[in-house]
Amino acid sequence: MIRTEKLTYTYSQGTPFEKTAVNNVDLHIEEGAFVGIIGHTGSGKSTLIQHLNGLIKPTSGKVFIDGEDIHGKNVKLRDVRFKVGLVFQYPEYQIFEETVAKDIAYGPSNMGLSKEEVDTRVKEAASIVGLPDDLLERSPFELSGGQKRRVAIAGVMAMRPKVLILDEPTAGLDPKGREVILGQISEYHRRSHSTVLLVSHSMEDVALYAEKILVMNKGEVFCYDTPPNVFTKADEIAAIGLSVPQVTKVFGLLRQKGIDIRSDVYTVDFAVKTIREYLEQKGRVS
Repeated sequence: MIRTEKLTYTYSQGTPFEKTAVNNVDLHIEEGAFVGIIGHTGSGKSTLIQHLNGLIKPTSGKVFIDGEDIHGKNVKLRDVRFKVGLVFQYPEYQIFEETVAKDIAYGPSNMGLSKEEVDTRVKEAASIVGLPDDLLERSPFELSGGQKRRVAIAGVMAMRPKVLILDEPTAGLDPKGREVILGQISEYHRRSHSTVLLVSHSMEDVALYAEKILVMNKGEVFCYDTPPNVFTKADEIAAIGLSVPQVTKVFGLLRQKGIDIRSDVYTVDFAVKTIREYLEQKGRVS
């Protein structure tokens, strides 16, 4: 679904402030995948995702969406942006319409859809993000911060993009709010079968929901693999300044203590299963 070839982007090229934010990135993300993107500040993750719907044009290299070079001849970026929906960090600051329904409808309306189709998409997207019907005719500015964020996310979901990219969608939320938003994004992925890219600073969040994890470091791909394979590199990930889930650290410490137990554990449920299997092997569980 998404492919980059030697993608490179340099800010302030030719000036004393020149900085390469993305360097020679080759990437292939399968259709329908749920990918978590992790990296410390300045790793290039935000610059990378802005290339995927044409907000930034590469200094060199190419970006392909659905097999099409998005900067190729006769390609309209407007069409690319309907296909690749991007939700920025703190999207609630982009709300501007009179009602929740109108705000969610803004994107689909610009696609030239019928009023009936737009209304259907508005209700569908509102349902996915947990906004009840009685909120649709209220002003979005009367809502809580978490509800505003859901409105903004629903507005992109309502366009039914083939690719949904979310840049730190849980930033600033408390643990409960974070859990709700991530659960709704996961439900959207399950129902729509779209490709979802979730940029996050939290390895725990990514570990819970992503099928694959892309780790960025200094503008390059450090690794791109399934969660178990990524978390076998826990020491290397820590060395580049990222934190692995707490449960992964615990199992790393167990191995350091001489306990022969697997180290690619990244969720509590996985940990429970792993400990039970270990104890069964040792004959300590009937």
